[in-house]
Order: sequence, then structure tokens, then C-alpha cells
Amino acid sequence: MDTGVSVITNPTVSVRMTSTLNDFEVNRRFDRGITIAEFKSKLELVIGCPAASMDLQLFSTSDKFLQNLEDNEALLGSYPVDDNCRIHVIDRTGSLTGAFSDLSKVEKFEISDEAYAKRADSLRSFKKNMKIGRFNEENMAKHEEAMAKKEEEEKAALDLITVGKRCQVQTTGQPTKVGTVMFVGTTDFKPGYWVGVKYDEPLGKNDGSVNGKRYFECEPKYGAFVKPLFVTVGDFPEEDYGLEEM
Repeated sequence: MDTGVSVITNPTVSVRMTSTLNDFEVNRRFDRGITIAEFKSKLELVIGCPAASMDLQLFSTSDKFLQNLEDNEALLGSYPVDDNCRIHVIDRTGSLTGAFSDLSKVEKFEISDEAYAKRADSLRSFKKNMKIGRFNEENMAKHEEAMAKKEEEEKAALDLITVGKRCQVQTTGQPTKVGTVMFVGTTDFKPGYWVGVKYDEPLGKNDGSVNGKRYFECEPKYGAFVKPLFVTVGDFPEEDYGLEEM
């Protein structure tokens, strides 16, 4: 016999909360036995909107609009509020809409580089006084000297590497790889000198192209670009992996 009594086995419900105040979605669990007025009071801490200016809309778990939660005296559980449904809070005042998510409305402080350089309380001034980074002339000189030395070493190594030669590649933290030199020179993806290698095994990262520009041809995962100092050319015959025809 239908008694008209609905039995709720779980006294609480987990709902997704959204609002007109921001683009965030939060998940909270509430007691089904509280009134809508009490529910709004709890939402003040979650959403940041005064209870008196709230309008509530109930959406299904698939975000289909169901109804408005208009009766402040009704219990939350008297509405079809199920786990993972969504309740959207509308701020009727509209005064804070997008205030915390729309950065285009935030007034930006701008200052010219000349004016910034004259400020004594800036990060640039602090680094300059403490001789940090590019303001440490001694360290910058050492850095430039080290970079110049490395570039000379790369050029010297590059003179020994020509396209078509067999090579061995030894990079830090990687196993030794054997292949054929396919490219030597500069690239668009990074500054400096690079050596393009086609490995004998699929141990590479590309097919001879990077960012849409092709430097040489090979099968996918067989190609790689390495710095000249990691490449040694010589007599490195291709290994026999036991794939002879029977």
C-alpha cells in the first residue's frame, strides 16, 4: 500500500556548487534536514555571497536544469537533490560578478623602465645592491667565458663530424647508442650547434623533424638531436640482432 511516505536512507547529500561570482566549482556535503534558509546561510562561507541576495537553481547530475529552490522554509531534502547534482548560486546584487575571476577588470599598475630603474625599493635595485645575477660583473664574466669556451669546444668537435659517418652517442644518464650522422649545424628549435642522428634502434625522440621542420629522414623514434660533445664518430658497425631470415 502506498503510504505517501518517502524514506531517505542517507541523511546527507554531496552536491557540486557553482555561482555567478566565479568560474570555480566546489563539492560539499550537506544535511538533507536543513531548511533552504539554513542552507543559504551555510553557502555564505562557501560562495562568499550574502544569503539574502541568493537565488538557487538545481541541476541534475548531467547538468540538466530541474527547478529553482525558492521556498526558504522547505527542507533541502524535499527537493530532488541527489549526490553529485549541481546547485548554482545567483547573486541578485550582481556587484561581485566575476570580481575574482575576470582579470580584465583589474586595474593594472604600469611603470616605464626608466622610472623603474630609479626606484630604490624595487627588486632590480635589491639585486643590483646585492650583486645578484647579471649585476654581479665577476660572475657574469666567468659565465660568458665558460660559454665561449664551450662554444669553441663544440665547434672543434663539429669539425670531426660529417653527414654519413657512423657514430656513438653518450649522454649523461642515458645508455650508449649507435647510429648514423644525418645532420650537422644549427636549428630553429634551439640555439647552438646540433648533430642529427638516426639510431640503429628506436631509441630516439623523432623522425628527423622538430616543430614541423624536417632536418633529415628516418623512421619515427629513430631520430634525435644531440650536442656535438656527446657524439663520437668512428667505426661503429651496425649490430646483428639475430633477425636473419630462416
